[in-house]
Amino acid sequence: MGEFYQTGQAQRHLILGGDGFIGRHVALLLARKGFSVTIATRLPQTFAFPDAEASRISRKSFELASADWDELVKDVDVVHHYAWSSIPASANANPAGDLLLNVSATIGLLDALRRKGQGRVVFTSSGGTVYGKVNRTPIDEDVVLRPITAYGAGKVSAEIYLSLFRSMHGIDCRVARISNPYGAGQNVERGLGVITTFLHRSLTGEDIIIWGDGNVTRDFIHIADLAACLANLAVAPPSDQFIFNVGTGLGVSLNQALDEIEKILGRQLTVRRSPSRLIDVPVNVLAIDRVCRALGWEPQVSLSAGIDNTIRDLKAGCAFSSLI
Repeated sequence: MGEFYQTGQAQRHLILGGDGFIGRHVALLLARKGFSVTIATRLPQTFAFPDAEASRISRKSFELASADWDELVKDVDVVHHYAWSSIPASANANPAGDLLLNVSATIGLLDALRRKGQGRVVFTSSGGTVYGKVNRTPIDEDVVLRPITAYGAGKVSAEIYLSLFRSMHGIDCRVARISNPYGAGQNVERGLGVITTFLHRSLTGEDIIIWGDGNVTRDFIHIADLAACLANLAVAPPSDQFIFNVGTGLGVSLNQALDEIEKILGRQLTVRRSPSRLIDVPVNVLAIDRVCRALGWEPQVSLSAGIDNTIRDLKAGCAFSSLI
């Protein structure tokens, strides 16, 4: 899934939200490459890393609202900031609480790195929400940000502070604006991951819910491709460019995704259609030229291959994608 840059020195990585869908896959890749990894999470341990990598991965407990940032960052070289307490629906329900917790925590982390005098941060922003409604796709990184949800506004706010600390204090901040990831290990109970949720429901015999006419179009990236890109971004040499879209550059409607799932499963699925939602932009497809040039990375997993892999992993109860 892509080669890692060689930095010439051992790196110690801290992954905030390291038990989450993205964090666990990046931790596994980094450990596999010989890096020391600490995952910081508020969640109890619900899965085990493979034996070959487990010795390089340690755990710490932390809470966004009360983290001792100075203690967390003192012995690490790279901080992966994947911890975010909300999803679009919950952020819209409580915008002030979303801003207070998530953006304040981001500032706390950056302040600790400022006091330390050095550090690198990889922040997972949302390519699906920070841009809002656009006139053309694929969307490049220079498009004006016009989020239409509180979740997107929170991510934009965090990006602004990352840029500020980068310019004012020399913190090596890197932003990945991620499209729509899917794959084994995703928490479908929180309503995350359209593809994974469709697949989970198709395997458990539940109705698949589509909001609107199904022509909403998204850029779906398999977790194996996403994790490889984030791991490479974390260890790449410093650059003047620090904001990157991470996706496939290809748009797929919900109806097209459903058709592909039915083709692979060989049967028709039960679909329940509900009225469209204001929080859903009609089209979101990311331009990925910048990240491909900067990292020498490109997505490898087609939608059909990713769906087929995820079906097999879900049936097997895998905590990780078998493509990692």
